[in-house]
Amino acid sequence: MNNLNAGRDRLNRRGLLRQGTLGIGALALSQLLSRDLQARDAEPAVAELHHPPRAKHVIFLHMVGGPSQMDTFDPKPALDQWHGQALPRDLTEGQKFAFVTPEARVIKSPYKFEPRGQSGVVMSELFPHLATVADELTVIRSMKTNEINHASGELFLHSGHGRMGRPTFGAWTSYGLGTENENLPAYVVLKDGLPVAGAPIWGSGFLPSNHQGVEFRGGKTPIHFLNNPEGTSFEERRSVVDAINELNGQAYQHYRDPEIETRISQYELAFRMQSSVPDLVDLNSEPEYILRQYGLSNAQDASSGSSFARNCLLARRLVEEGVRFVQVFAKGWDHHADIYTALPRSVRKVDRACAALIQDLKQRDLLDDTLVIWGGEFGRTPMVQEHNAGTGELTAPGRDHHKECFSIWMAGGGVKRGLTYGTTDEFGFGVVENPVHVHDFHATCLHLLGIDHELLTHRHQGRDYRLTDVHGHVVHDIIS
Repeated sequence: MNNLNAGRDRLNRRGLLRQGTLGIGALALSQLLSRDLQARDAEPAVAELHHPPRAKHVIFLHMVGGPSQMDTFDPKPALDQWHGQALPRDLTEGQKFAFVTPEARVIKSPYKFEPRGQSGVVMSELFPHLATVADELTVIRSMKTNEINHASGELFLHSGHGRMGRPTFGAWTSYGLGTENENLPAYVVLKDGLPVAGAPIWGSGFLPSNHQGVEFRGGKTPIHFLNNPEGTSFEERRSVVDAINELNGQAYQHYRDPEIETRISQYELAFRMQSSVPDLVDLNSEPEYILRQYGLSNAQDASSGSSFARNCLLARRLVEEGVRFVQVFAKGWDHHADIYTALPRSVRKVDRACAALIQDLKQRDLLDDTLVIWGGEFGRTPMVQEHNAGTGELTAPGRDHHKECFSIWMAGGGVKRGLTYGTTDEFGFGVVENPVHVHDFHATCLHLLGIDHELLTHRHQGRDYRLTDVHGHVVHDIIS
């Protein structure tokens, strides 16, 4: 008998039961336990929503690196007059920077700003496509965070904490609301490059691990376990899953470990995904005009990679099928150097697809209950960074990290249309009106999903935790 056949015999359910001590009772137990876990996984932690929801789904478009607010959505004409000079010392004294000093010279924005749409939302000339949907946007110019470095900033934006180990926004959403489609994860991750913090920014922390984000890769095999191994039939794969879950079921009866429960349910989900995911990621069913709208040349091109445009289209398909939370990462926004060519290049990669996503959701009557979010982990300084942080060599002008203010935009899901909220000072250095801390942002997003952020908790190591920790206020002014 060759090794392949030997392996099959070892994993054959009937052989396993005949040779082992599990018996037919264990088989019945594991099947009942598996069904019970599937039903339990479908039950959300929030048995009844705390108030009527405005959104059922979230698509979070994270621009990895931190877009410059004064070059995108927060124009600062005063920088023209201060160009080449240091900011007033009383403004920068005591502030923390990553790679520049408080004496660094101001650099003006090279881009023009204009009011867009009937609402007059002001944005940079870098976004000609997004300008066509300006009346759908709420732009928040007064965001604040606690973290100044990328990894901790990414973690803080997604988990409300600057260190690893806390559940992320998507995981809390999955935990609180459950799933609308038992054949798909509640939380899916799409990326064109790995963020600095890595996988923990879509992790489940101390929540059950079935609430962590499931990464879909580009190409025809978005998840490596979807295809049956060569020479293995569907029935044999089913037999393997049953055998593993029988063993896990026995382990659970002995140890009562909730992670064993999760393991059983995730094996079942993975098996069901074999049928649902391949069709979902196959963009051949999309009309040519939709592909062109997103900036994709054809379905084959769209299915072969993991471009931001493809991921935006796939995000729409995922929420259409009931996925609760889709996280889309776009790399390349850490512009320490060359805001003259590198920043426009980054914008061109996302501008058309962002506008298309909003238009596509709206034409399918999905925008009203889908909250779309765009932004990075922090902003940039109005001062110039002229030297490479590692070598000290002179570089094309860029901007350093800045945590005191940055801009994001939101659309759909119950936010006001055509609104600009919050005000920064004349330099884009600090918030002077209507600050929105990351904790407030999380509280508001959960509110839009029908959840009181103070009531969505999980007990861990002797105390109750929540996404907003002990902070956060709902920003009712941006809710329609």
